[in-house]
Amino acid sequence: MPQLLLRIFFTLAITISMAGCQEEPINHPNIILFLVDDMGWQDTSVPFHNDTTAFNRFYHTPSMERLAREGMMFTQAYASSVCSPTRISLMTGMNPARHRVTNWTLWKNKSQDAPHDVLSFPEWNMNGMSPVAGIENTVYATPLPQILKDAGYFTIHCGKAHLGAITTPAADPENIGFDINIAGHAAGGPGSYYGSRNFGNQAGEHTLPWGIPGLEKYHGEDIYLNEALTIEAMNALDSALTTGQPFFLYMAHYAIHAPIQEDSRFLESYLNDSIPIIESRYASMVESMDKSLGDLMAYIDDHGLANQTIILFMSDNGGLSASVRGGIPHTHNRPLSSGKGSAHEGGIREPMIVKWPGTIEPGSKWNGYLIIEDFFPTILEMAGISSVETIQPIDGKSFMPILKGKDNTINSRSLFWHFPNNWGPKGPGIGATSTIRKGDWKLIYYYEDQSYELFNIQEDLGEYHNLAAEYPQKVDSLSRELTHFLKSVDAQRPSFKTTGEPCPWPNQSK
Repeated sequence: MPQLLLRIFFTLAITISMAGCQEEPINHPNIILFLVDDMGWQDTSVPFHNDTTAFNRFYHTPSMERLAREGMMFTQAYASSVCSPTRISLMTGMNPARHRVTNWTLWKNKSQDAPHDVLSFPEWNMNGMSPVAGIENTVYATPLPQILKDAGYFTIHCGKAHLGAITTPAADPENIGFDINIAGHAAGGPGSYYGSRNFGNQAGEHTLPWGIPGLEKYHGEDIYLNEALTIEAMNALDSALTTGQPFFLYMAHYAIHAPIQEDSRFLESYLNDSIPIIESRYASMVESMDKSLGDLMAYIDDHGLANQTIILFMSDNGGLSASVRGGIPHTHNRPLSSGKGSAHEGGIREPMIVKWPGTIEPGSKWNGYLIIEDFFPTILEMAGISSVETIQPIDGKSFMPILKGKDNTINSRSLFWHFPNNWGPKGPGIGATSTIRKGDWKLIYYYEDQSYELFNIQEDLGEYHNLAAEYPQKVDSLSRELTHFLKSVDAQRPSFKTTGEPCPWPNQSK
């Protein structure tokens, strides 16, 4: 199909998708997307489970508690199991199986797949996304912030970008539509959280790959990265307010990604002889992140913007748990199984809250499921952008009807995850996998040995009981649907080292 016809088709598809959800004119509200890195579902005092857990009682996140009181909690919000796939899906509206940024990115044309004894891995889009065509190993797409900017938004990026490999265009967020970039570059973690250590830089220079750029004025100072980023974000908001434009602030914290370095402002209350010190340090990082959220909410209140501002809170993948990394954990994710890098719930289920005064019922909760690519069409609809021309097809579905309390049919669809890679660590649900969630049922397919795990998530949240042998017909139907989706988006597969042949599709398992 010619490129022009493709663009017309995708524009029409998004227009139709959004048109059914708009019953009255939408103004252009301010939007804050607060994205946390590596935050598990239970790493908060807000209970996303049916009951308050020991972990909810351990962590102290009063700002998240306030956001939940004033907004809507989502108890089954999903992302990818590692960071770059989530972030590219957020910025493009595409599922990772389609955009092919299926593992984390860093160096140009260098795969981050760990070596594997049995499998070879495809040449995935290891350079991330690109706003321009013709760059190898990238997905060429129309970025979310560029659409918002073109619609009149003042766009601010603050914190972790991790959208393009070093020296590629998307390594700089300003190249994908942000008016201001604060501290964002190609790397997905900080060299240090401490200003006294120059945030991982050598004196007077940006030190690749982990040194955080753009915060030189804080070098040598006793300040934590979360605080410096929050100060800079509020300075950028000051600039936005002078323009008279609505703003989109993408507050993408590096926290609570490793290294686990405590914020001394909050550590003391977590020190306990019965708790490993690494967990106390991690908890102080969680509270530090929450303080940033509270500071931004206070800024919005102080400037009389609360009724004009939407706040979305989300994490990019699950916490790095003991069952994955081995040794002493810094988080657990229980009652969920496993953690970051895993197709189990601990790797993909995230804490999510949305506040929208005048639209969302305060203190409400939605127990259906959604996935990270849904943010793309939803944010556009929030911004009053009812039609848009994109280079890429959009896999995400707007959850605006849920926010308005008018519809829950979004939960009748299937969700898909695809990871034809090798992250490295071992643990439950980790490996080259493809996964489908349909209703209460979840099927994980492992490419290495063509095995299945089948869980009823409603009855077995911890994924203790593999029901694949008991329900072969369910395995068959789900594997067929999963395979159909993967083929429809031209998904990549790993291959066997011994033969060079691609691994079977999920419905071709022995």
